[in-house]
Amino acid sequence: MLIKKPADIKSSEITDYADFKQRRYFIKQAALLGIGAGLGSLPLQSAAKNTDSRSRPLKPLLKTSYGQGLKQTSYDDITSYNNFYEFGTGKSDPADAAHNLKTRPWNIVVEGECEAPGEIGIEEILSGFVQEERIYRLRCVEAWAMVVPWVGFSLGDLLKRFKPTSRAKYVMFETLFDPDQMPGQLRNTLDWPYTEGLRMDEAMHPLALLSTGLYGEELPNQNGAPVRLVIPWKYGFKSIKSIVKIRFTETMPKTTWWQMQPKEYGFYANVNPQVDHPRWSQKKHRNIGEGIFSGKHETLMFNGYADEVAGLYKGMDLSKYF
Repeated sequence: MLIKKPADIKSSEITDYADFKQRRYFIKQAALLGIGAGLGSLPLQSAAKNTDSRSRPLKPLLKTSYGQGLKQTSYDDITSYNNFYEFGTGKSDPADAAHNLKTRPWNIVVEGECEAPGEIGIEEILSGFVQEERIYRLRCVEAWAMVVPWVGFSLGDLLKRFKPTSRAKYVMFETLFDPDQMPGQLRNTLDWPYTEGLRMDEAMHPLALLSTGLYGEELPNQNGAPVRLVIPWKYGFKSIKSIVKIRFTETMPKTTWWQMQPKEYGFYANVNPQVDHPRWSQKKHRNIGEGIFSGKHETLMFNGYADEVAGLYKGMDLSKYF
């Protein structure tokens, strides 16, 4: 038997990490569906979990010009291929396990450096803010992407209600911690509860979205119900799901992935094709639903939103502050 050492293996022989992840997902789904021979000839979509149960429509809904012309990812793919470690580390785990999450009642506590701390319920959010549909790309750090018609409103509109003070330089977000509802939290995969953060100017940017739905309907549990962030110029882990707490802080918050693996996941996490993840390139990506044999797309700086957000980082070394 010939055993190759790492130094003997050409880079061209190494399976792309995104392909590896998609193939594992595809094989797992195929096995669950009882698919045998001929596996490689089937498209990825045929193995995706069929989402029969749809959420309640969100009305009235203001359709915006954001992302017009982008080819949208299908509802089934968006709701069956997810990163949500609270329900498991597999891409299909959230769709399989999130049905027990109770999203009513649901309150978000807002505290820290603000003049009017308090809390707000999901029903008040749904009735008190104009729900807009925005078509955004969302990029995962593992070199895959989705184009999602998100429903929500500008994060800044909610933050302003609590009157942040001049000491509020950052905003920290926290996900629900409830292992009875979120079985993935029974494992020490991450340091629970999941936390994320933004600089204040990032949080107040009009592109930063608090999402309550997708495809015109309320968010499915596996996609972060009942309310989550969508920060389209950053990698997906910044878009924290199932938010229960918001805190204004004077210092940069220690967020989950940044604390756990700071050399791999920076605080800013801006999509940048020139800065590779230590274990894979981020210069190209594949859209979910296109299949593992489709061509890849060139990754755009700030995920294609450079015209809108590049000014936030003027003068910063983005290879250092990644």
